[in-house]
Amino acid sequence: MSGHLRTALDLAALQVPVLPLRAGKVPFGNCPRCANNACGGRPNMKTPGPCSCLGPCHAWAAASTDSHVISSGPWRRAWRQAEAVAYHPGGAGWTVVDLDNADAMAWARAILPVTRTVRTTRGEHWLYLGAMPSANAVRPGVDIKSTMAYARWLGPGTGTITALPDVVRALAVKEPAAVRTAPRAVTMPAGAAGGACPHRTPAYLDRGIAMAERRITEASAAVHATVYRTFLAVLSTHGRCGCLTETHTARLFAAAQVKGESARHCADAWTNARIRLGL
Repeated sequence: MSGHLRTALDLAALQVPVLPLRAGKVPFGNCPRCANNACGGRPNMKTPGPCSCLGPCHAWAAASTDSHVISSGPWRRAWRQAEAVAYHPGGAGWTVVDLDNADAMAWARAILPVTRTVRTTRGEHWLYLGAMPSANAVRPGVDIKSTMAYARWLGPGTGTITALPDVVRALAVKEPAAVRTAPRAVTMPAGAAGGACPHRTPAYLDRGIAMAERRITEASAAVHATVYRTFLAVLSTHGRCGCLTETHTARLFAAAQVKGESARHCADAWTNARIRLGL
């Protein structure tokens, strides 16, 4: 039995759906029976689970926890050629925040709750308990891998896995149609519920605002969407504890306006974010 197959069976026993990766760390392609979706069972790979050929033919959608399937003839042949083991995070009830460089890791340490961390070739995977839609390039160097995606298995990591926070869910949310509001000043109150701030220190908020400003000012495309997602992330973390002030909000609005956003759009994006979060 190959080492990859042994790892896959161990993960499957823990109800983590697995699949083999071939050279280049990519999934195995369709077999002749399934070429061009001739099998008809997994159009666009939107339905998880193996198709009737019982081979690892459909990337994340073929990921399985069935030890008999994983060690069957078609899979066993694939494991002999495999260069890595992958898993379907959403199928395991997880979300992976894939941090691809030092800046992305610095952002995560300033903004995201501490959770289980796995070292990668270029950065880290942060694992959270809970599934969500996957999304690529939600900010520079950051991808989200959960449903309809796969991630390489690089070991169990360190630390305790924690619940998927709203700030991560917000990264994959597209801005809804603007809620029309009357023009207003750049300095807007956060509308927080008040009460003691649960965060570690005031410096935690300052770092978060600085990272949010940097995210906006470094956006090279999709500035409109970046501003909204940034507002949503800030409010997800700090919008309910009363720690946001008009000064913080003005800094965010000013960063957005430097990138060409109008005061009206800043107000609309902030209002939309608050509505989505129920603030």
